[in-house]
Amino acid sequence: MRSIRLGIVVLAVLALAAAGCGGDGDEGGSQGAGTTAPSDASVSLAGTCPDTVVVQTDWDPESEYGVYYHMLGPNPDVDTERKRVTAPLVAGGKDTGVKLEVRLGGPSIGFEPVSSQMYKDPSITLGQVSTDEAIRFSAKQATQAVVAPMETSPFMIMWDPQAYPQFNTIADIGKTDTKVLFFEGDTYMEFLTGTNMLKKSQVDGSYDGKPGNFVAADGKVAQAGFATSEPYIYEHEVRQWNKPVKYALVSEAGYPFYPQALSIRTADKQKLAPCLEKLVPIVQRAQVDFLANPAKTNELVLNLVKQYNTGWVYSAGLADYAITKMRENFVTNGPDQTLGNFDNARVQRMIEIVTPIFTAQRQPPKEGLTPEDIATNEFIDTSIGVGT
Repeated sequence: MRSIRLGIVVLAVLALAAAGCGGDGDEGGSQGAGTTAPSDASVSLAGTCPDTVVVQTDWDPESEYGVYYHMLGPNPDVDTERKRVTAPLVAGGKDTGVKLEVRLGGPSIGFEPVSSQMYKDPSITLGQVSTDEAIRFSAKQATQAVVAPMETSPFMIMWDPQAYPQFNTIADIGKTDTKVLFFEGDTYMEFLTGTNMLKKSQVDGSYDGKPGNFVAADGKVAQAGFATSEPYIYEHEVRQWNKPVKYALVSEAGYPFYPQALSIRTADKQKLAPCLEKLVPIVQRAQVDFLANPAKTNELVLNLVKQYNTGWVYSAGLADYAITKMRENFVTNGPDQTLGNFDNARVQRMIEIVTPIFTAQRQPPKEGLTPEDIATNEFIDTSIGVGT
């Protein structure tokens, strides 16, 4: 994740320098898929949760992480030096009696994996940890996911539909010799080449996020990225391209990880259990509410991006696009009526996929790792879902 995000920051900076910020804000957010969350007015976390619940993200503020910013109360305290924001933790607009601190990741923590950062800094309560990362660090820096605000990952590979009208899936790309630009070290690419969906000879790990190679090749290459960002950026903010791209999701190719699931250090579960019983449903409802009414939270996200001034550039138009894509494709209830829960068969499939990859990289996962070791539905409120 962090390597792709590094590329996007470079891409966004270059693109927006050429084209300027786009978009007019989200005035129609309440009309999106999903309903306003029920009130959490009776929920008090005081004396149950830490006085300050600290959430470590893996990148700068963006709409994909809006659920956490949505839970920040009024008049947040922004620490531009340490790159974190703190405010009362609110549920249904009501103060829960504790504070929420949302910290930046990526360049702000030296591109450290969130799992590692959580073990370096015990003040972190929860962090964003994707399934493959949890498996990778399960032996020595174990984490357990307690809720997945996003059901499906927006990881994708994109191409120019005019240059390659025959492409509809990643496997279609592999039937040709088309070069695929990606960030070296991304685990999903090991899966795609290991299953011969893509040829090792056609993948190029030198991609640094800049649009130059894609533009210079006149679209005759494919390129990794996020379905919630690059398609908008290339069509609207990269002046040299300024036309649509098409993409296929990595998840559709059989890599079904949960992206940036909110996770605890495994050893903290017993201590945090009383807190998580109340907090996890608040996160579930906040995600539903955010997607139904994103305008104010997106305004905060954009304001924080400006205040932090890390080099990350994020436009109102891109924020709106991300919301639309999240509603349509990525924040769903999965196969049931619940948002945020985990399918053990899906987690087991990820264990089977990445264990040989990490073992070959001399970082074997925990011996006998099970889905329950890295994800739990114990604190999920099954009545909360998008559209319920």
